[in-house]
Amino acid sequence: MHTPHDHYVRVRGAREHNLKGVDVDIPRDALVVFTGVSGSGKSSLAFGTVYAEAQRRYFESVAPYARRLIHQVGAPKVGEVSGLPPAVSLEQRRSVPSSRSSVGTVTNLSNSLRMLFSRAGDYPPGAERLDSDAFSPNTAAGACPECHGLGRVHRTSEESLVPDPSLSIREGAIAAWPGAWQGKNLRDVLDALGYDVDRPWRELPAAQREWILFTDEQPVVTVHPVRNADRIQRPYQGTYMSARRYVMKTFADSKSAALRARAERFLVAEPCPVCGGGRLRPEALAVTFAGRTIAELAALPLTELAGLLRGTSEAARVLTGDLKSRIAPVVELGLGYLALDRAAPTLSAGELQRLRLATQLRSGLFGVVYVLDEPSAGLHPADTEALLTVLQRLKAAGNSVFVVEHHLDVVRGADWVVDVGPLAGEHGGRVLHSGPVEGLARVAESATGRFLFRGPAPSERRDRRPHGQLKVGPVTRHNLRGVTAEFPLGAFTAVTGVSGSGKSTLIGEITEETAGVGRLVCVDQKPIGRTPRSNLATYTGLFDVVRKVFADTEEARERGYGVGRFSFNVAGGRCETCQGEGFVSVELLFLPSTYTPCPDCGGARYNPETLHVTYRGRNIAQVLDLTVEDAAGFFAGTPAVARSLATLLDVGLGYLRLGQPATELSGGEAQRIKLASELQRGRRGHTLYLLDEPTTGLHPADVEVLMRQLHGLVDAGHTVIVVEHDMSVVAGADWVVDLGPGGGDEGGRIVAAGPPEAVARAEGSATAPYLARVVAPSRPERLR
Repeated sequence: MHTPHDHYVRVRGAREHNLKGVDVDIPRDALVVFTGVSGSGKSSLAFGTVYAEAQRRYFESVAPYARRLIHQVGAPKVGEVSGLPPAVSLEQRRSVPSSRSSVGTVTNLSNSLRMLFSRAGDYPPGAERLDSDAFSPNTAAGACPECHGLGRVHRTSEESLVPDPSLSIREGAIAAWPGAWQGKNLRDVLDALGYDVDRPWRELPAAQREWILFTDEQPVVTVHPVRNADRIQRPYQGTYMSARRYVMKTFADSKSAALRARAERFLVAEPCPVCGGGRLRPEALAVTFAGRTIAELAALPLTELAGLLRGTSEAARVLTGDLKSRIAPVVELGLGYLALDRAAPTLSAGELQRLRLATQLRSGLFGVVYVLDEPSAGLHPADTEALLTVLQRLKAAGNSVFVVEHHLDVVRGADWVVDVGPLAGEHGGRVLHSGPVEGLARVAESATGRFLFRGPAPSERRDRRPHGQLKVGPVTRHNLRGVTAEFPLGAFTAVTGVSGSGKSTLIGEITEETAGVGRLVCVDQKPIGRTPRSNLATYTGLFDVVRKVFADTEEARERGYGVGRFSFNVAGGRCETCQGEGFVSVELLFLPSTYTPCPDCGGARYNPETLHVTYRGRNIAQVLDLTVEDAAGFFAGTPAVARSLATLLDVGLGYLRLGQPATELSGGEAQRIKLASELQRGRRGHTLYLLDEPTTGLHPADVEVLMRQLHGLVDAGHTVIVVEHDMSVVAGADWVVDLGPGGGDEGGRIVAAGPPEAVARAEGSATAPYLARVVAPSRPERLR
């Protein structure tokens, strides 16, 4: 019997995704961690069932028109959920923030600071009081008209466009021009215009150099190409475009990210000459508080800003008090070194996650369930301790905190653990344990219990000899100041350091042009697609082979169906109601749009005629619904399919369905799919693999599987460099580069570099004490 004072959220008959009729009681007013291997069903229970049901109940209270639309979304597959308070979700958001997004906008601190200047700022005599919008660089009322509120303008210079003035134009002095035919065309046009393209650039008259690089004129001239014996080239009308015009046009208009990035290399960014980098109109920059403009205060580290906020008037005291109380949780989470104007794209994933948590901490909600998705993702062990403190504070404020988590320190700090498994996909979906953490030690089939109570296993590492060094730097970017790093080639290197120490910035400087790299493969956690149309099979190329298998069946040949008939991306075989997506988008007015299964095909994506064609008793939609593990058996006799499936199994993704939409995949899953796609290709010569936090979102059991693959690449003669926070991975590396000692201005330098054993003993390293716990003390040091 459930009394009004029942202290449990009671779930009965949960069947979402792979859950097998789960019954579980979860205590309220507690820190509850949901654990299990990747794909076991823990997110289906926490988010797909508990949070989804709380959301559905909330939606029932909104306007009838919106409720009519929301009803189509469908309730979670569960018999009953009782004792459920309102819920707030903090899922991982991996979308890239815009360049106008900043620490201030993410935390809403900018709003409070603008209000302070509007209501309590010191205005020049006779100046009209400004609305708070006038202090925002993201509004028409506030943005500097010259730089449109960006604070910087991009321009070109002779030095950036012509890095080597000893070369002639024909030899490629104007490096900013495109390569191949387009670059040759521009050189030929200049030649036809009468300029000397064979004379060293520095010897050309200054007026000619100025015109060639910066003119806005676009003269048209007849070009007579040099005739080769083997091909005849006719004269043509060529149009001239200056180097500056080409670079600016490419940077502004090109849809190719690679071309835009290349053009950006020839641009020089400098403070806006009108606002001096302040981003605002002059009238806003004329207002001060504590003797400083809003731009100057926004550029200060938050710890310093909080120390300056003292109000004299009553309005100022209220507003400064509000600001300081909002800054406090950000500082508590170790982010006091950040400034409000720090652009969000320059923040690490760990910094962004903690900023959002700090905002929730300040919200003052009481009696709700916070459902968090791996809040420790991307956090250094030192940062994880601060995170645990914040989660406990959310609980102490009268809330329930439900956390989907793999980090063992977070699991140890929980009041209650719900362990789902034992394995992934069809082999999971059961609750193995729901109770205090220590009870998990008695659950023999729990992978989590095995890692939680056995202690860190000694890491195994082979006696590798590097075949060279990769030198990176000196790098001066973000918080790195002239940093030079060396990475051994033919070895496994881990780059470590607290969030914001400069790890991603450092490895971001490694390109295919870097001496010693050869072939470069970057495997990040960006989504493999943004809509349900993109999925596991399409991304890996597996789907092309599967469609060919169906097109070769006797029934398909009789009906005249080619390979295109079995694609859901083109008209013919697909369901036209959903355009082959299997889902239709439901717009919810003031709420984010959501996807719901297509009412005609029920999510199958194809029309009935296409679904009549079968291969070994299954139609194309049923094949896409197979897990990778089941598909490996089904296609065992088809080598091209079997090879792709084997690499997906090797990286621990056997539980995913072939047609699983990209929108349902975590960042860690997307990264492993990219790695599997790369592994199935034939590798010729040395390859450098660059991975940014490959273990994010992975259970320790999955980490072991992934590390076997990465170390296998090194054994085959390749180089692997990972940015990593998991100390078990770092301990198994051949070489460690540790940045720090802190984040932001307190970091940005190499604290220690060497084998894990040496870095574990380094003084002044935030990583060392945590690495020392897992490094095998008796193991000899390898790479020196």
